[in-house]
Amino acid sequence: MKTMSFTAKDVMTLRQQTGLGMMDCKQALAASNGDMEAAEQWLRVKLKGKMDKRTERAAGEGRIGIAVAGDGAAIIELRTETDFTARNESFVSLVDDLAKAALSLPAGAVEPTESISKRIDDIRMTTGENVSFARGEHLQGGRFGRYIHHDGKRAALIQIGGEADEAVLTGICQHIVAHVPPPVGISSDDVASETVERIRADAIAEAQASGKPAEIAQKMAEGRVRKYLEENTLLNQKFVRDDTKTIKDLLPAGVTIQRFIRYTVGAE
Repeated sequence: MKTMSFTAKDVMTLRQQTGLGMMDCKQALAASNGDMEAAEQWLRVKLKGKMDKRTERAAGEGRIGIAVAGDGAAIIELRTETDFTARNESFVSLVDDLAKAALSLPAGAVEPTESISKRIDDIRMTTGENVSFARGEHLQGGRFGRYIHHDGKRAALIQIGGEADEAVLTGICQHIVAHVPPPVGISSDDVASETVERIRADAIAEAQASGKPAEIAQKMAEGRVRKYLEENTLLNQKFVRDDTKTIKDLLPAGVTIQRFIRYTVGAE
């Protein structure tokens, strides 16, 4: 009879490290002659096929994380299958860790590193769900404001030039998350000319179809364009917490919004 090269305590330790069942851990230690590191790798290889099959399952839940340090900020979205897992303490902690890890990566779109992918594989094994890195962005330079809604499913990150109170920046981020419609750009300069022309042309056609003279139709069209820009560009939107002010009114003199990012879990 072959003597086991591991103890019940070793099995328990491997369970705590991987979150997997006792029989899987016992089998892994037996196959690895009691070597804890080799057993963990054995489990990873053994379960790889199962994890790959899970990628076909829909992952419509998840959580957003934001990290800010010095002159850098990162926002990431991690997706999973169920809200139960998305609210799990380990999942929440992982999202926060990955946002911090993104700060060490090059500015721009975040591409998961080998270590990030390993952390995601680990939680896929422990939860049995299709967990995936959906997207991320790393910004550099200036100052930042951030807000994550209490459920972790909506968030905003703002980058400014100049100095502004943190509470003001948080309020603007809350506005970006809550405002309907969400802003499509910072100012009218960010709205595609094709969009403006389409709105203008549609308004003129409607006015002419109702028998309005050309001059009146043109004025109505300009009014429609102006209303669209007021409702859809961040600086011109009325602040959700005080509609007597626009976002532009909240900014101290000389402060500019350089960029904002708005994430909703499951959206692109």
